[in-house]
Amino acid sequence: MNVILFGATGMVGRGVLIECLEDQGVTRVVVVVRRATGMKHDKLTEIVHVDYLDYASIEGGLGGLDACFFCLGVSSAGMGEADYRRTTYDVTLAAARALLRASPAIVFEYISGAGTDITEKGRSMWARVKGKTENDLLALSDRALMFRPGWIQPVKGVVSSTRLYRVLYSVAGPLYPLLKVLFPTSMLTSSTLGKAMIAAVRRPPAKRVLEASDINALLR
Repeated sequence: MNVILFGATGMVGRGVLIECLEDQGVTRVVVVVRRATGMKHDKLTEIVHVDYLDYASIEGGLGGLDACFFCLGVSSAGMGEADYRRTTYDVTLAAARALLRASPAIVFEYISGAGTDITEKGRSMWARVKGKTENDLLALSDRALMFRPGWIQPVKGVVSSTRLYRVLYSVAGPLYPLLKVLFPTSMLTSSTLGKAMIAAVRRPPAKRVLEASDINALLR
């Protein structure tokens, strides 16, 4: 399986990358980053690309891919709707269109979020934008899958780049086993999410929009 990953330097993307590199069935991993990371692995290829709205300069090298794990995202805190839409909707759809041109059979897996508003009419700005992104990805490709994780506990050395989240994860970490017992279908780890995304390429799920319980079910 040849995969491409966006957001490899973020918490979610890093967790997915680790699982891809550990999975023997994943033979090649391409990561698209704005700055060189210095990461080294036999099956890892790094593409430094600055403009996430235009892929013309690298599109020729995007052929032969089986799956895209799109884990790129930003918090909406302090952002206006136009800016959030540009960094969420515009960036995601630009990547999806370029990849589908280069690899028409690619499975495009998008990390969305619990509470996403597919009506695109609710009060929550981020949920409307995510809903628009989901809706247009689903219309763009019948092999697009939306992942809506809730709580993701980082493991295997993965850390959040956001200080507040790091504090929350450090506090909640010791409680995770208890929370997993209390809420067995809604709690995920970064490792579980990565494995589930790989599993969904191999065994396409019946649903195309996957909540946390559906994501957990992919590994059963």
